[in-house]
Amino acid sequence: MPLETAVLLSNLGTLDSLDRSAVKRFLKQFLSDRRVVEMPRLPWWLILNGVILPFRSGRTLQAYQRIWTDQGSPLMAYSLRQQSALQEKLGSAVPVALAMRYGNPSYQTVINRLMQSGLERLVVLPLYPQNSATTTATTFHHLAHALAGTRHLPSIHFIDSYYQHPAYIEALANSVRNHWQKSAQRNHLLMSFHGLPQINVDRGDPYYDQCRKTASLLADQLDLEASNWSLCFQSRFGKQTWLKPYTSVVLSELATNGSKAVDIICPGFSADCLETLDEIDIEYRHLFMHHGGEQFNYIAALNDDDIHIEMMRTMLKPYLPANQD
Repeated sequence: MPLETAVLLSNLGTLDSLDRSAVKRFLKQFLSDRRVVEMPRLPWWLILNGVILPFRSGRTLQAYQRIWTDQGSPLMAYSLRQQSALQEKLGSAVPVALAMRYGNPSYQTVINRLMQSGLERLVVLPLYPQNSATTTATTFHHLAHALAGTRHLPSIHFIDSYYQHPAYIEALANSVRNHWQKSAQRNHLLMSFHGLPQINVDRGDPYYDQCRKTASLLADQLDLEASNWSLCFQSRFGKQTWLKPYTSVVLSELATNGSKAVDIICPGFSADCLETLDEIDIEYRHLFMHHGGEQFNYIAALNDDDIHIEMMRTMLKPYLPANQD
């Protein structure tokens, strides 16, 4: 009997193991994507293979070593929990698969397995709330490539973003409220999104506007005054201008100007990973304290919290068989 409908969750990907060869393999696949790095191929090939892979891979390995868990990479551990929790909510009639853009499980492997089951309809949920050519578009590219040799294509529904979906905003707000309740105080709330080269936005990428909309909706949901929250962007590298303001600069200014405590959330990350657990909670914590801050509170990503899984079910429901409640 053909498989009527399946759900495919997707995220960036991560290391297969904690060694330098795995880092180089992952970085090379990731940074060779033309949608991720938009510059002439030959100069970038020289930079990637002559500078980044030989030198950056060691620093990246050290960063992964700081956050590695008994279950391996946090991103993979949380992604597998998300898959399992969503499968439990949807029931066995609608299989939930997980594919990563880079590394494993690869799109090709997962799509081949689904197609061998006689797949008729695929609902794809890339776990990137805000749409960008570097994330959402590359996900679509990987999907299309994996299906390129298929003679009997399934019907496909591709959820391109959910940056202003009420269930997503409420899930974020709930995580902040829970933090406030546990800490018994409200500090300045910093909303840090992954950065993007400014030129990408100048060329028409919708990411910046969608990040601003998410931040504004979250602030409204939490009844925050404009002076009580900030929007910023992290994870930049290279010499070109990236989206501003930079998280590092905002944190430094807050501490220097007398803000002794800050709460920070990363609304664009659906699961905790290197950029949240190391860059934010270790590197930027140290930066804030170095400039005079005293209390730095990282509010975890939504991960496999039930409200996050329920959000996924809510968004998927219109595209699933009618008996899926």
